[in-house]
Amino acid sequence: MGQIKIYGLKEHLTPIRNKVSDTLHSCVVDAFKYPENKRAHRFFYLDPEDFFYPEGRSNQYTIIEISLFEGRTITSKKYLYQLIFDRFENELNISPNDIEITLTETPLYNWGIRGKPADELMLNYKVSV
Repeated sequence: MGQIKIYGLKEHLTPIRNKVSDTLHSCVVDAFKYPENKRAHRFFYLDPEDFFYPEGRSNQYTIIEISLFEGRTITSKKYLYQLIFDRFENELNISPNDIEITLTETPLYNWGIRGKPADELMLNYKVSV
């Protein structure tokens, strides 16, 4: 399971949100062998006066927070980061300097999904990749 939050300037993200979602989902599918039909993305649009970001970033500065079940290898996580940096630059023209990614992993028993704790669900994909 993965829940993804995308934060950025409203004026920048709104026009490209579908492409951002598609690009980001393709990265998760490829890096984590995640099912194509499992997409949970939320966009948080910020006005310039509500979004302070580090010096050296542009108005394309985007924060990506991914909550997921624990179990992915360090290698697969680093692969995910590289895919996001590469595809955002090549497909969305967003510099890697303007992307920040945070993964937050929790045990399956800390998720409640479809009426059960996630550790009691039969998943149709592997978490340990």
